[in-house]
Amino acid sequence: MAERTMLAIRRDAYGEPETLRLDEVPVPQPKPGEVLVRVRASSVNRADIDYLTGTPLLTRMGTGMRSPRNQGLGLDVAGVVDAVGAGVTRWAPGDEVLGDLTLYGYGAFAEYACAPERTWVRKPATVSFEEAATLPQSAVLALQGLRGGQQIGPDSRVLVNGASGNVGPFVVQLAKAFGAEVTGVCSTSKVDFVQSLGADHVIDYSREDYRRGGPRYDWIVDVMGKGSMAAVRRALRPGGRYVMAGGSTGAIFAALTVGSALSLAGGRTVGLLLWWKPGNPADMERLAAMVEAGTLRPAIDRRYPLAEVPDALRYLADGKARGKLVITM
Repeated sequence: MAERTMLAIRRDAYGEPETLRLDEVPVPQPKPGEVLVRVRASSVNRADIDYLTGTPLLTRMGTGMRSPRNQGLGLDVAGVVDAVGAGVTRWAPGDEVLGDLTLYGYGAFAEYACAPERTWVRKPATVSFEEAATLPQSAVLALQGLRGGQQIGPDSRVLVNGASGNVGPFVVQLAKAFGAEVTGVCSTSKVDFVQSLGADHVIDYSREDYRRGGPRYDWIVDVMGKGSMAAVRRALRPGGRYVMAGGSTGAIFAALTVGSALSLAGGRTVGLLLWWKPGNPADMERLAAMVEAGTLRPAIDRRYPLAEVPDALRYLADGKARGKLVITM
């Protein structure tokens, strides 16, 4: 029997989107405990750009210091089980699933993806593959950035810095679903988009700095990772928390050092989203159920075929995206 092949995005070194290529490679064979999924849709994340370029440098601790350990790229998968390895009991060919490949070598920008049985959760029948593909990375990050809403309620004020990109729209909608009064921060051109997500207030960062005067917040999720730790701490109410969910190496270092020192003073907490658990099955199942119920609406800006992944990455890197960019197979 002839070996099956597939198309997949590949790279040999860290670089820009133009260094990517579309290769024909063998379809992975599931090992014991693994599941092979025919990818129906994927989506683009800021992390894909980080893993492509090898910046911030801290990311190379997980991806390879001098060159990427894995040639593939892409984290989010929604698709149909094609085959299972020995010992797999939860899945069978034909099952519709979604998953996050962050811990399993990436490779979502391909016609097939293979990962351990525990990677996958069931896709609700009424949720499209494109919608499902937006959830594993960005929506899980948003949910965990709010700690599942455990400390957020009708009296809470939540601010989302970077409310219009990959993660921010999910944070806005989830915080609203948990009953909070939500403020989104974005650029002038995206104010209308953030309003459409249900934000109670929208701040145009080119005209106003939320850290200087104005309301104080119980919870701030910062997807952009910009600004001094002291300044963001002043924007919190007593007992409030600032969570950085992305940023440069310098911003991450400041959150770990200055943020930790300021938090020791008590009353307000500032720092990184250290409790992030990529691909958490319970979180993915919860989010998929919310989409199925209509409580959460993935905001999809554009769709690209597999061959145009470099274009999608450039569009995201340029800050143009209003929500998610989906790769269709």
